[in-house]
Amino acid sequence: MDEFSFGKILLLAVIILLVFGARRLPEIGASMGKGIREFKRSLSDTQDALNKPVASDDQQRLASSQRVIDDKVPAPTGGEPKRLSQ
Repeated sequence: MDEFSFGKILLLAVIILLVFGARRLPEIGASMGKGIREFKRSLSDTQDALNKPVASDDQQRLASSQRVIDDKVPAPTGGEPKRLSQ
């Protein structure tokens, strides 16, 4: 692919100006900036949450929320399966 020359960049800027108009360009730039900042903030928050050590009370909450399968409950015997609704 060819490199971007000054002429190509200028042509692209003129096309963008014609498509969106002079009034909309600052709005588009501001919204793109807000979106990029929010994306970076969410990435750093996620990295902080992954790197943060789990506190003991959080570990207890996680352990209590996990499903436990009880082996003492007998499996249903043969015959007709139970019907959920009649």
